[in-house]
Amino acid sequence: MFNTTDIPKSSRIPKLVEALYAHMPVIESARAKLITESYKATEGQPTITRRAEAFAHILRNIPIIIRDNELIVGSSTIAPRGCQTFPEFSYQWLEDELDTVETRSADPFYIAEETKQELREVHKYWKGKTSSELATSYMAPEAIRAIEHNIFTPGNYFYNGVGHVTVKYEEVLAIGYKGIIDKAQAELDRCQVGDGNYVKKSHFLKAVILSCQAVIEYAERYAELASQMAAECTDPVRKQELLQISQNCSRVPANGATSFYEACQSFWFVQQLLQVESSGHSISPGRFDQYMYPYYKADLDKGIITRESAQELLDCIWVKLNDLNKVRDAASAEGFAGYSLFQNLIVGGQDKDGNDVTNDLSVMCILASMHVHLPMPSLSIRVWNGSPHELLIKAAELTRTGIGLPAYYNDEVIIPALLNRGLTLADAREYNIIGCVEPQKAGKTDGWHDAAFFNMCRPLELVFSNGMDKGELVGIQTGDVTKMTTFEEFYDAYKKQMEYCISLLVNADNAIDVAHAERVPLPFESCMVDDCISRGISVQEGGAIYNFTGPQGFGIANMADSLYAIRKLVYEDKKVSMEEYKEALAWNYDKGLDEQSVKDISEMILKGMQDGGMNVTEDTAKAVLTTVMRLKPTEEQLRRFTEIHHMIDEVPKYGNAIDDVDYFARDVAYTYTRPMQKYHNPRGGQYQAGLYPVSANVPLGGQTGATPDGRYAHTPVADGVSPSAGKDVKGPTAAATSVSRLDHFIVSNGTLFNQKFHPSALAGREGLEKFVSLIQTFFDQKGMHMQFNVVDRETLLDAQKHPEKYSHLVVRVAGYSALFTTLSRSLQDDIIRRTEQGF
Repeated sequence: MFNTTDIPKSSRIPKLVEALYAHMPVIESARAKLITESYKATEGQPTITRRAEAFAHILRNIPIIIRDNELIVGSSTIAPRGCQTFPEFSYQWLEDELDTVETRSADPFYIAEETKQELREVHKYWKGKTSSELATSYMAPEAIRAIEHNIFTPGNYFYNGVGHVTVKYEEVLAIGYKGIIDKAQAELDRCQVGDGNYVKKSHFLKAVILSCQAVIEYAERYAELASQMAAECTDPVRKQELLQISQNCSRVPANGATSFYEACQSFWFVQQLLQVESSGHSISPGRFDQYMYPYYKADLDKGIITRESAQELLDCIWVKLNDLNKVRDAASAEGFAGYSLFQNLIVGGQDKDGNDVTNDLSVMCILASMHVHLPMPSLSIRVWNGSPHELLIKAAELTRTGIGLPAYYNDEVIIPALLNRGLTLADAREYNIIGCVEPQKAGKTDGWHDAAFFNMCRPLELVFSNGMDKGELVGIQTGDVTKMTTFEEFYDAYKKQMEYCISLLVNADNAIDVAHAERVPLPFESCMVDDCISRGISVQEGGAIYNFTGPQGFGIANMADSLYAIRKLVYEDKKVSMEEYKEALAWNYDKGLDEQSVKDISEMILKGMQDGGMNVTEDTAKAVLTTVMRLKPTEEQLRRFTEIHHMIDEVPKYGNAIDDVDYFARDVAYTYTRPMQKYHNPRGGQYQAGLYPVSANVPLGGQTGATPDGRYAHTPVADGVSPSAGKDVKGPTAAATSVSRLDHFIVSNGTLFNQKFHPSALAGREGLEKFVSLIQTFFDQKGMHMQFNVVDRETLLDAQKHPEKYSHLVVRVAGYSALFTTLSRSLQDDIIRRTEQGF
């Protein structure tokens, strides 16, 4: 049994939230300076040793702070929501953006002039030493060219750490880092100097021991600081809180937790310090309600805590999860807008034997998101046939607040999908979600989720251009589309372009994968992932039990509608010739050339002139630009393009429960998901496809020309597996039916289905019941995931006009929630465009 009774919010929580968001996030330089100092001092030593020495040097010297009202301590920066930088992965993009990062449209950061100078000095050391530079040297030239032409982007791990992991929190809570040191030492004691793997294994195990010891020392620094602050504190209540903080930090995470409060503090040090070792995001707490519950239950039974005091500690952790931050390059910031770190925490579901495991903490996690009302953690809920109805109603109550949480996941699809990838039944049943929507087994998996964004629209553009893009051969030559006499011939050309582009993506990802293993192995992370200690290698070198690479495709709705329209209008009804269709796309239908098209055409012409040996001056460039800007279709062409666009609008669309369209969309999805699974990564694992965009459907749509579904050039493409915005006109159940007809079992890296409801749709108990029924119906039809915005269009439009009035408005973006006013205008517009549903 579990308790669904509401718990009042502590008065402490609003104070913590207000302090957290009082100022713009700040970039600090402490970590960058410290890691550079350490690397200079350890040159010539094994990389794994240098990584551990650097981690230890950082934790012993980085400034620490305990903020007012905090009960859970540990901050990576002095400034709330500040961030450190990670030059060992990449630095040139930051060097180039130091003077613009404060004013950019997506995720701006304040950076002091002194910090800029410190980072510029630090960066001098790292030239030629970063993982991104090594990755580039490993990539095939054609893969680099495909990246430059926006066929796909692997920028997530190209410039940053990987993250995307759930470690063995439960082991740290049980035995502490002293226990893990003992495990590593025992393994080291079993090694013989003549063993074939002794050289690597011994250095790895010593690096693990050093890293764990550094974490213990870091916590001791907080214990000492709290004690000092308590000695100086005149408020008796706060004094006692600081003394308790000191006691907690002197015990954990060095030792196993002996109370719920200690477990909370130990959990936090793990979560925070993983993101000090590496800049990877989506480090996800996973099944928090499961591994924390024994400590809660024991204290509750002993009368040590109340539900109210335990809830306050949970709420404090929720606030702390929003304190962590990272700075990305400007282009990536557009794709990950909202300062999100995608820390996914999931409740409910089954144990390894298939029993439902809902408990008090499952509900209290939902309440924590209600109390704090911030984007992190990215709360999720597992749903299966045995899920308690009242848990789903409680989750629906949270959804009704408009926060975009929780996301809902279907055990009945995800467990078989993971079994298909080689997980044991026990491990598959205990899955959690990483980042946006990616399933994995905690503590055993290096999933490399989010390995790249693959734009499924771009290969179709290459079909129309016979592999050319901006004057360069980027794809393969599949022939002149105007001479293709059957739809099967045209569709086959698309499949060939897709397969070729996917092979280039694999080459790029594998190059980055190798570079991470060589230059940035992570001994601290690795000590909490099986079987790294027994194998004697890091996660990055293949130490995990399960190794995957999961790039995500997006634009499925655009491609399904595009290919269906071509089949219908060109080959079946013969209302439009392929020549006309190609010309309409080139002219952006009735809109004509937009600013981006003018720029692209001008650059292509100028490049051709330069390649031909002509001297291109500034005057030449201006003349070409002026000429291109004057290009207009004739009135007759314009009339015909308008007619074509109207005809496309009349063609049935994915998202309306139309059998022929939906099952065609299923086949189109296979052009991405099936080729992907034949590839393998350097860690010995398999590639697995995802179908979700984070929020990259907006910026990467801005790099994509007009598509045959009637979408205009350089506008957002469809997000995830959702229908194109405004094309699902038959209500939420019809849209869900269409999405369920895709093969979600093969997409084991996750799918993402967005829906938006007017708040009135979830009003009262009846609204909640209808909402839960919608989810259950979709999941009965074998859909994998659903997430929701519950907000009216007028509120969002007013928030654009008066952002100061909506500083706490949280919305669902893609696989995460974010404060609406922190998003770029283009991403705000994309959310507003989504179809508003009702029952």
